[in-house]
Amino acid sequence: MIIRAATAQDAEAICEIANWVIRDTLITFTTEEKTPEQLRAVIAEKGEDYLVAELDGQVVGHAYYGDFRAGPGYRYSVEHTVHLSPAVNGRGIGRALMSALEQRAVLGGKHVMVAGISSANPDGMDFHAAIGFVEVGCLPEVGYKNGQWLDTVLMQKILPRAGKPHPDNASKGG
Repeated sequence: MIIRAATAQDAEAICEIANWVIRDTLITFTTEEKTPEQLRAVIAEKGEDYLVAELDGQVVGHAYYGDFRAGPGYRYSVEHTVHLSPAVNGRGIGRALMSALEQRAVLGGKHVMVAGISSANPDGMDFHAAIGFVEVGCLPEVGYKNGQWLDTVLMQKILPRAGKPHPDNASKGG
């Protein structure tokens, strides 16, 4: 297995995974399928912070992060997305993707990573708990898909700073 930065050539394979999640699950509340063109734009925007997992030459998962909320006070907090092809669940690929994504976030000066998980995805909650995320809240009935109201469970992980000064203090000597 290889974890690497996504490229524009990965857009079709990522589409297959993302659209399976959109079309066939309640993991996301999104209902409009993605196009390769849309994903190429996201890959270009995210750069090295959009990762894919490749197994036997095939993209089998993807992960990226973006701003948690707008505004300068939230600049050190990010929310992530991670999806795998259903054929590779339980093989450590999600863990490898998230470990690499967390490293990217730390290198980017991020402090907190947030997961917004559908209440219809208990496996996603278990996965995040297993990699150190803790549940910090639940937003009841904020999503609606396939004729049902769904909750969003919020989980977060405070990322290691590796002895670095806080970014706001770096230029002040401490």
